[in-house]
Amino acid sequence: MLDIRRAADAIRRRLQGVVSPFAQKTVANMSDQTYSENMNPADKPLVWLHGDVKTPSFSQAARLEAGFLLRKLQRGELLSLPHSRPMPSIGPRCHELRINDTAGIWRIIYRIDPDAIVIAEVFEKKTPRTPRRGIELCQQRLPRYDMLSE
Repeated sequence: MLDIRRAADAIRRRLQGVVSPFAQKTVANMSDQTYSENMNPADKPLVWLHGDVKTPSFSQAARLEAGFLLRKLQRGELLSLPHSRPMPSIGPRCHELRINDTAGIWRIIYRIDPDAIVIAEVFEKKTPRTPRRGIELCQQRLPRYDMLSE
């Protein structure tokens, strides 16, 4: 089961070789309490398989909305339209978080696991239908995550 300590360790490993030595030192010394400063122990951690809300051109308002909705998910709230809709074409417990922004319409594909909220993809939606490639990427990433997290 993923817990806060494993999530913090995963972040440390993910950032090795990607960020500056100063940031690496900061992350290496990051305590579980630092990581979970604003998290209730009952909150589920976010596991990012791809993207983040800074990668695309999210406006500040859209980042705040995404953060607010993701926090609700972490606390166990189930979201429905207009904020989220189920995505059974990707897999069980998969959903699409809908973020409307002045610069575009963004989607965050996530899955609700018993121990985490798993973010599989973040993309700008340009047509009424979810892009087939985005669905396929999520269908590939989630089983790989399941295999590695066993």
